[in-house]
Amino acid sequence: MSDTQFSVTPNAAKRIAFLAAKEAKPVMMRVAVLGGGCSGFQYNFSFEEARGDDDLVIERDGAAVLVDSTSLELLRGSQLDYVEEMVGSSFQVKNPNATSSCGCGNSFSV
Repeated sequence: MSDTQFSVTPNAAKRIAFLAAKEAKPVMMRVAVLGGGCSGFQYNFSFEEARGDDDLVIERDGAAVLVDSTSLELLRGSQLDYVEEMVGSSFQVKNPNATSSCGCGNSFSV
Protein backbone atom coordinates (compact mmCIF):
# COMPACT_ATOMS: atom_id res chain seq x y z
CA MET A 1 0.00 0.00 0.00
CA SER A 2 1.38 3.36 -0.94
CA ASP A 3 0.52 6.39 1.19
CA THR A 4 0.29 8.40 -2.03
CA GLN A 5 -2.94 6.56 -2.91
CA PHE A 6 -5.04 7.40 0.17
CA SER A 7 -4.07 8.08 3.75
CA VAL A 8 -5.70 8.32 7.16
CA THR A 9 -4.66 10.89 9.78
CA PRO A 10 -4.07 9.85 13.41
CA ASN A 11 -7.21 11.80 14.45
CA ALA A 12 -9.36 9.92 11.92
CA ALA A 13 -7.88 6.54 12.92
CA LYS A 14 -8.54 7.25 16.60
CA ARG A 15 -12.18 8.20 15.93
CA ILE A 16 -12.78 5.21 13.62
CA ALA A 17 -11.33 2.82 16.22
CA PHE A 18 -13.56 4.44 18.90
CA LEU A 19 -16.72 4.11 16.78
CA ALA A 20 -15.87 0.59 15.59
CA ALA A 21 -15.39 -0.57 19.20
CA LYS A 22 -19.05 0.29 19.86
CA GLU A 23 -20.25 -2.13 17.17
CA ALA A 24 -21.30 -5.69 18.06
CA LYS A 25 -19.00 -7.21 15.40
CA PRO A 26 -15.59 -6.12 14.06
CA VAL A 27 -16.11 -3.46 11.39
CA MET A 28 -14.08 -1.34 8.99
CA MET A 29 -14.97 2.13 7.75
CA ARG A 30 -15.72 2.40 4.04
CA VAL A 31 -14.96 5.66 2.26
CA ALA A 32 -16.71 5.79 -1.10
CA VAL A 33 -17.41 8.35 -3.80
CA LEU A 34 -20.94 8.37 -5.17
CA GLY A 35 -22.51 10.34 -7.97
CA GLY A 36 -24.70 13.21 -6.81
CA GLY A 37 -24.40 15.99 -4.29
CA CYS A 38 -24.42 19.66 -5.15
CA SER A 39 -21.07 19.50 -6.99
CA GLY A 40 -21.31 16.21 -8.93
CA PHE A 41 -19.77 13.68 -6.52
CA GLN A 42 -20.28 13.10 -2.83
CA TYR A 43 -18.38 11.27 -0.11
CA ASN A 44 -20.07 8.40 1.67
CA PHE A 45 -18.92 6.93 4.98
CA SER A 46 -20.24 3.62 6.33
CA PHE A 47 -19.15 0.67 8.45
CA GLU A 48 -18.85 -2.80 6.94
CA GLU A 49 -17.89 -6.20 8.29
CA ALA A 50 -16.14 -7.55 5.19
CA ARG A 51 -13.89 -6.18 2.49
CA GLY A 52 -14.57 -6.54 -1.22
CA ASP A 53 -12.19 -8.10 -3.76
CA ASP A 54 -11.24 -4.70 -5.21
CA ASP A 55 -10.87 -2.85 -1.89
CA LEU A 56 -7.72 -1.10 -0.77
CA VAL A 57 -7.37 -1.59 3.00
CA ILE A 58 -5.59 1.11 4.99
CA GLU A 59 -4.78 0.18 8.57
CA ARG A 60 -3.61 2.68 11.15
CA ASP A 61 -3.59 2.71 14.95
CA GLY A 62 -6.15 -0.09 15.30
CA ALA A 63 -8.52 1.25 12.63
CA ALA A 64 -9.20 -0.16 9.16
CA VAL A 65 -10.48 1.88 6.21
CA LEU A 66 -11.76 0.41 2.93
CA VAL A 67 -11.71 2.20 -0.44
CA ASP A 68 -13.02 0.44 -3.56
CA SER A 69 -11.00 0.73 -6.78
CA THR A 70 -13.56 2.98 -8.53
CA SER A 71 -13.63 5.47 -5.65
CA LEU A 72 -9.84 5.32 -5.36
CA GLU A 73 -9.50 6.84 -8.84
CA LEU A 74 -11.24 9.99 -7.56
CA LEU A 75 -9.53 9.85 -4.14
CA ARG A 76 -5.93 9.26 -5.26
CA GLY A 77 -3.61 11.35 -3.11
CA SER A 78 -6.40 12.26 -0.66
CA GLN A 79 -6.37 12.13 3.11
CA LEU A 80 -9.18 11.23 5.51
CA ASP A 81 -9.22 13.42 8.60
CA TYR A 82 -11.48 13.85 11.62
CA VAL A 83 -11.97 17.50 12.48
CA GLU A 84 -13.43 18.80 15.73
CA GLU A 85 -14.72 22.37 15.54
CA MET A 86 -17.00 24.48 17.73
CA VAL A 87 -19.86 24.01 15.26
CA GLY A 88 -19.46 20.22 15.20
CA SER A 89 -17.20 17.31 14.43
CA SER A 90 -16.95 15.38 11.18
CA PHE A 91 -14.87 13.19 8.93
CA GLN A 92 -13.42 15.23 6.07
CA VAL A 93 -11.61 14.20 2.91
CA LYS A 94 -8.79 16.49 1.83
CA ASN A 95 -8.87 15.78 -1.90
CA PRO A 96 -6.26 17.39 -4.18
CA ASN A 97 -8.22 16.19 -7.23
CA ALA A 98 -11.31 18.27 -6.41
CA THR A 99 -11.50 21.37 -8.59
CA SER A 100 -14.39 22.74 -6.55
CA SER A 101 -16.48 21.73 -3.59
CA CYS A 102 -19.71 22.89 -2.01
CA GLY A 103 -20.06 24.80 1.23
CA CYS A 104 -20.91 21.68 3.23
CA GLY A 105 -17.67 19.99 2.13
CA ASN A 106 -19.44 16.69 1.40
CA SER A 107 -19.51 16.99 -2.38
CA PHE A 108 -16.99 17.98 -5.03
CA SER A 109 -16.26 18.05 -8.74
CA VAL A 110 -13.15 17.07 -10.71
